[in-house]
Amino acid sequence: MKLAIVIQRYGAEVVGGSEQLCRLIAERLAAQHDVEVLTTCARDETTWKNEYPEGADRVRGVTIRRFANARTRDAADFRRHSERVFDRPHSRADEIEWLKQQGPWCPALVEYLRRHSRHYDVVIFFTYRSAPTVLGMEIVPARSVLVATASDEPAIQLDIFKDVFGRPAALCYLTEGERRLVHEVFAERPALEDVTGIGVDLPQHQPYPRMAAPLEENDEADDSSPAGADAPGSDDSGAVGEFPSHLTSRGAVFRRRHRLHGPIVLYGGRIDPGKGCEELIEYFDSYVKDGGDATLVLMGVKLMALPEEPFIRFAGLLSDRERLRALEAATVVVCPSPDDSLSLLALEALSVGTPILANARSAAVVEHCVKSNGGLYYADRDEFVECLKLLVGDERLRAAMGRNGRDYVRRNCRWDVVLGKYERIFAKVRSAR
Repeated sequence: MKLAIVIQRYGAEVVGGSEQLCRLIAERLAAQHDVEVLTTCARDETTWKNEYPEGADRVRGVTIRRFANARTRDAADFRRHSERVFDRPHSRADEIEWLKQQGPWCPALVEYLRRHSRHYDVVIFFTYRSAPTVLGMEIVPARSVLVATASDEPAIQLDIFKDVFGRPAALCYLTEGERRLVHEVFAERPALEDVTGIGVDLPQHQPYPRMAAPLEENDEADDSSPAGADAPGSDDSGAVGEFPSHLTSRGAVFRRRHRLHGPIVLYGGRIDPGKGCEELIEYFDSYVKDGGDATLVLMGVKLMALPEEPFIRFAGLLSDRERLRALEAATVVVCPSPDDSLSLLALEALSVGTPILANARSAAVVEHCVKSNGGLYYADRDEFVECLKLLVGDERLRAAMGRNGRDYVRRNCRWDVVLGKYERIFAKVRSAR
């Protein structure tokens, strides 16, 4: 089949759960299908500035067609339009203007889909609340599949999205909680729907590579799997063979490269208030003042100022390999977003056996915690402090949660299962035509 995937941003450098999931799915579908991604030239969703070159490219078997945005976001105008549509009576035209102000606004992408839609057997739209999805789905409703990544947020109540959820040939959900939410909000939905879930690569657990001398700061030895007491050839001291534990322990390369000692509480993603990072730092400050001795490590793109505190470290935007090392090095991975519909971060942490601490307002991540028994969740500052103290202080609890998390991901997030669900949906959409 020839598949088109419409997504607002696309690229290995793009930080965003929906965008990362889209890229992973596109690359895997490309093994069996002719896959094209239709996207914008933007890398940053706060401005929608055109940064990638316009035109076609091919990366990892996927054809990527980028189109320039017609405008960037004006934060003040967007804030005013948000207040209008969320707090006051308004028209459909006001909602369309809000969509335009939110961005991306890319008429060239929509026009390309209009002209070439007949060439695609199925068109998959990622995220319900972007203009390319809202306008593009009007062009190919009978061939469209919506991966909504919906969460309980004010935008989902806007009238323009009733058509978005009622129009496609099929709907894909990431969790059962997302399906329940959509069923509660939208009476009209396609008959074809499924919880396709999220695929996660399970890392190979092998002993740390043996070497003749300690690694230097920039060495690239593979430390992608935990070692220590569970590794073949280890003794009770945590050493593998003749090497001491500080060279063989889980996450050693990441810890040494970033000069980290002691417990690590890790966050990964966009570092901005909308992702709960401002609240996270405030809560972590309370944890430290209450005697906590961990370091908060933030990896990703920094979109807010960070306080100059000794217990906060900014690791920057990491490669996939270094990101895996960071997840393994972490004592706890924290998921502070209040409305996360996806949280690949949570699943990646569980896949390497690191327990998670999640914001209780995020139903999707709480669902992972409850079903996996691999994490805890907090509703306020006091719960955050007590949960973190418990996780950092109880090694046996962390080990048990780590085993639970790996088992949960192995059972529920295998790529062959996820892709099989997509293949069945594509086949039904195509045969219905």
